[in-house]
Amino acid sequence: MPFQSLNPATGVLVASFAPHTPAQLESYVAAATRAAGAWATTPLPIRAAAVGVLADRLLARVPELARLAALEMGKPLAQGRAEVEKCAATCRYFAAQGPALLADESLPSAPDGPGRRLLTHDPLGVVLGVMPWNFPFWQVIRFAAPTLLAGNAVLVKHAPNVPQCAAALAELFAEAFPADLYTDLRVDPDGVAILLADPRVAAVSLTGSEKAGASVAATAGQHLKPAVLELGGSDAFVVLADADVPAAARTAARARLQNTGQSCIAAKRFIVDAEVYDEFLSRFIGHLQAARGGDPTAPAAPAYLAYGPLARLDLAEQLTRQVAASVTAGATVALAGGQPTPDSAFFHPLVLTEVPANCPAWREELFGPVAVVQRAANEVDAIRLANDTTYGLGGVVWGRSAAQTERVARALRCGYVTVNGMTASTPELPFGGRGRSGWGRELGTLGIRAFTVPKTLILP
Repeated sequence: MPFQSLNPATGVLVASFAPHTPAQLESYVAAATRAAGAWATTPLPIRAAAVGVLADRLLARVPELARLAALEMGKPLAQGRAEVEKCAATCRYFAAQGPALLADESLPSAPDGPGRRLLTHDPLGVVLGVMPWNFPFWQVIRFAAPTLLAGNAVLVKHAPNVPQCAAALAELFAEAFPADLYTDLRVDPDGVAILLADPRVAAVSLTGSEKAGASVAATAGQHLKPAVLELGGSDAFVVLADADVPAAARTAARARLQNTGQSCIAAKRFIVDAEVYDEFLSRFIGHLQAARGGDPTAPAAPAYLAYGPLARLDLAEQLTRQVAASVTAGATVALAGGQPTPDSAFFHPLVLTEVPANCPAWREELFGPVAVVQRAANEVDAIRLANDTTYGLGGVVWGRSAAQTERVARALRCGYVTVNGMTASTPELPFGGRGRSGWGRELGTLGIRAFTVPKTLILP
C-alpha cells in the first residue's frame, strides 16, 4: 500500500513514505506495551496535564496543520483551522473533566452490613486506532486524547493518503506525552489484522467505511477484543411543515457542504414536508449555487471556500457512478453539478429529487456534495423515509413545535439527533451510531471509558 501525499486539486505527488517493516512493528508494539504499564500507574492529574500540553501544541501550529490538510486531502483552509481548534478545545475539555469522569464511583452498600463498594475504571493497555483521512486531525484526537488520559497507550494506523498529517500528529503527541505512548504506524489492512492478533494489543477503534469496519470487527471478534466502530452514514435532515424554512435551507446547505460533503455525519437525505417542499428546494438550491469552491492550495485562493476538491480522484469517480446509476433508476437532477472533467477530483454540488428507494443515492452513502431532497406527505411519512436506511449515525429535525420535534427526534433510529441545527460532535456528549453505522461511543463519559475495564471492589 503506497503512503503518498498527493495534492487532489492538482494531482501532483508531494511526498512518498515507506511502510513499516515487520521488525519495526514488533519494536513499536513492544515499546508501547512497556510504556502502557508505567502510564497506567501515573496519577490522573499528571496524565490530564499532558493532554493540556497537547492542546497548547495544537494551537501553536494551527496554520501549518490547516495547510497540511489542504495539501493532502483538499480541505478548505478555514475549515482546517476550525478542525485543529476543535481538537485543542477537546483536549482542554478532557484535561479539565477527565479526572472526574474516571474517578472511582461509590456503589450502594450491602443492606446487611458495613463496608464499601466501589467501581473503578482500569486501562486496557495498548489500543489500536484505525483512522480515516476526512478529518485527519480531529478523528485521531477524539480517539487518542481520552484513551491516553484513561491510562492506555495507542498505536495509530492513519489513512495512507495523509502521511504528513499523521507525522505531524506524532510530533505533537511526542512533545506532550512520555515516549512510546503514541505511535504512528504505516501498515496495510493485513498489518492491521496482524496487530489485532497480537495478544499485547487489547482493543481497537476504527472510523471508516462499512467494509473496513466489518473486516476489523470480524478480526477483533475472532480474538475476543473490544471494538468501537464509527462507520458510514446517510443522515436524514427532516423539515417539518412548521419549520423556519429560510433558516433550515441555509443550514442544510452548510450541512451538506461541510468538508466538501465528506463527513459521515453530514446530512445527505433531506426529507421535507410537502407543504414547504417547493420553498425549501428552491432556497436550498440557491444556497448551493452561491457556494464558492476552489483549490485551497492555490496562491490566489480566496480567504473562504465553501468546498474544495474531493480527497482523491477515485472518490470523485465513485460518486459520479452513484449519481449516474441513480438517474438511470429514475432520480431527477434538480441541480446539475459533478466532475467538471473525468480526470478532476473536483465535484460541484448536485441535487437529486424523486429518488427511488432502490437506487444508490438512497441506499448507499454519498461521500461528497450530492444531496437527495425527498417529499414527505406528513410527519409519519417523514419518519418512515428517515428510517428507511440500514445506517443510523445522526439525524436532524427542523420545526417550531418543541413537542413535535422531540417526538420525531425520538422516533429516528440513529445515535445522535439535533433539533433546529446541524449534526456536529462535541467533546462532552457521547457520539456514535447504530445498525451499519457501527457501535460503541466516542467522547463524553462513555467515550473516555470505552477502553477501560469497569472493576467492582467490595471492601471491608
